[in-house]
Amino acid sequence: MFRRSRSIRSMALAGLAGLLSATAAFAQVDLQQKLTPQNIENSRARIDSLTAHAGPAALPQNFEMLKLGPGFLVSVQVADDSDFSGNFRVDQSGNIDIPQLGKLYVAGETAGEARAAIQQKLTDGGYLRAPLVEVDILEYTAPQVTVIGEVAAPGDYPLLAPAKLVDVLAMAGGTTQLAGNEILITHKGGTGTPIAVPYSKQTNSAAVDSTRVDPGDTVQVKSAGVVFVLGAVNRPGGYLMQESGSLSLLQAVALASGTSPIASIGRVYVMRKEPNGSVVEMQVPYHKIAEARMQDVQLHSHDIVFVPTSKFKATFTSTEGIFAAATSASIYAAAIY
Repeated sequence: MFRRSRSIRSMALAGLAGLLSATAAFAQVDLQQKLTPQNIENSRARIDSLTAHAGPAALPQNFEMLKLGPGFLVSVQVADDSDFSGNFRVDQSGNIDIPQLGKLYVAGETAGEARAAIQQKLTDGGYLRAPLVEVDILEYTAPQVTVIGEVAAPGDYPLLAPAKLVDVLAMAGGTTQLAGNEILITHKGGTGTPIAVPYSKQTNSAAVDSTRVDPGDTVQVKSAGVVFVLGAVNRPGGYLMQESGSLSLLQAVALASGTSPIASIGRVYVMRKEPNGSVVEMQVPYHKIAEARMQDVQLHSHDIVFVPTSKFKATFTSTEGIFAAATSASIYAAAIY
C-alpha cells in the first residue's frame, strides 16, 4: 500500500514556496555581501540545498490515470460544505460511503472521473447548484503486470495505467536471444483467448509498438524453436530457428559451419520426438539436396540432425546417446545468409 500525503495542489504550492525562499536567499547574499567568486559559489550551494527539499518526491508516471480499487483511501473535499468532505476507504465492493450522499461506486474510475460523479450526484440530489469538488488519492495499491518467458528479468512490475507492449518489455530488461516470433498477452483473470502478437528481433515490429497492455495482464514471450546439429560438422550445437519459425536441413548444416572432411553425406539422419514420446528417425540423402536434385527438408523445433562419419564410426552410436548429446549442446543464435 502506497501513501500520498499531499494533493497535487499542495505539492505545487510547497515547490513554489521553496523556489521563492531560494530566490530570497540569493537576493540576500547579493545585497549584503561583496560579489566575490567564493560568495557566489556559496550562494549557489545554498540555493541547490533549498530547492532539493522544496517539496515531496514526484508522483509516479501516469498517476492521474490510476484506477481506483478496493482498499484505496481517497480524500473528498467539497468547497463551502464540509458535511460532504472527509477521507473515505473504497470497500471490497468498490464503493465509498459519503455522509448524506450514501454509497457511490468508484472502482475502475480515475480520481477525476470520481470527482465528476460526486459533482453530478450533489447536483442531481439538489444539495448544491454548482459544487466544487476535489478528489485526491491518499493511499493506493499499485496494480502490476506479469512478464514471463524469454525476457532478461521475468517478474511482476508496477503498471498504473495501460502502456505500450514495447515499454512493458523494456521494464523486464528486453527479450533474450532465445525469444521466438510470438508474444502472448493474457488479460487479468485469465479469461478469454490470449492475444497473439507477432514479434521480430531484427526489426521494430509495428504490432509490438501499437499493442497496449493493461494493469493485471500477463505478457509471455515465447521461446524460439531450436534445432540440434551433431556429428561430423564443424560446429555442433543447437541453433535457433529463423524469425518465421522455419529452418531447413541445408540451413541448419550451414549454421553448423558445414560438414567436416570426414563426414558421410550420402545419408544424414533427422530424429524427431513426437508428442506421444515416440521417436521418428528419418534417413535423408543429403548429397542430393546439396546438389539441388531433391527438395530441401523443413525441420521442426527440437529436431536433431546427425551427420555420420564416412565409416559410420560416430562418437554417438545410439539414439539415446544422440539425444543425450543434444541436451548438453550449446545454443547458438545466428542469422542465415
